[in-house]
Parts: sequence; structure tokens; C-alpha cells
Amino acid sequence: MGILSSIKEKILGKPAAEPAKTTTATTTPKNQAGATAAAIAEAAGKAKLAAEAAKAAAQPVDVEAILEAAVKAKGGKYNWRVSIVDLMRLLDLDSSLAARKELAKELKYNGTDPDGSAEKNTWLLKELMKTLAANGGKIPKELLG
Repeated sequence: MGILSSIKEKILGKPAAEPAKTTTATTTPKNQAGATAAAIAEAAGKAKLAAEAAKAAAQPVDVEAILEAAVKAKGGKYNWRVSIVDLMRLLDLDSSLAARKELAKELKYNGTDPDGSAEKNTWLLKELMKTLAANGGKIPKELLG
């Protein structure tokens, strides 16, 4: 799993699993009506769970609230709104230069700023916020600029 996937999972949660496919069971004729009713009930239950999961997935995740709660839980020492390093540390992820280089590669950074520069780190944070927004995250407008 890459750095970007780890960040998305920690903030947005794990992606919803695909609903299980239903299979048709073979039954003996004397049991067929009861088995068919059970299969229909089971399929309806799975369809209801799938619909609930889809509805939950459609709800945007309040990224700001999640990160602010994490800051509060860890003593308020993280400025995730301005620092990609602080955001990664807040999520208990490696924030080293190597990890940020990997994140830049995953986010398809094509600028010329040197590794570890303020400009590149600012780009990483903004691009990460755009990516979270594109994947169901609710991001404050000032962080998308």
C-alpha cells in the first residue's frame, strides 16, 4: 500500500467492499419452495446492505473534523492546514523526505522545485486535499486553492 492509500484510508476509511454475489443453490423438489424463499430473503438482505453501504459511501467525509479531532487527541501540536509533514505525523505516517518523495510520485508531481522545498511541500498538501475531495472528502475551500 502506498503513502497516498494510507492517508486516504486513515482519513476517509477503507473502501466499501463489493457486495457478495448470490449463488443459486440446487435443492431437492420437496424442499424447493422453502429453499427458494430462503434464497430470496437472503438476496433481499444482501441488496439492502449493499444499498445502505452505497448510501453511506455517498456521504462526504468531513476531513477537517477528523483531522481536528486527531489534533485534539494528540495535544494540539500539529498544523496540518499548512504543513504536509504535520499532517503525515498527525496520521502516524512516515513524514521523512523519502516518504514525501514517494507521495509526490503518487500524486504525479512534475514541478522543478527541489525535494523538501517549501514550494513542493505546499503543492503536496494542496494536491492531497484535492485528491481527498475527489474521493469523497469534504475539504474547506481555502485548502483547495
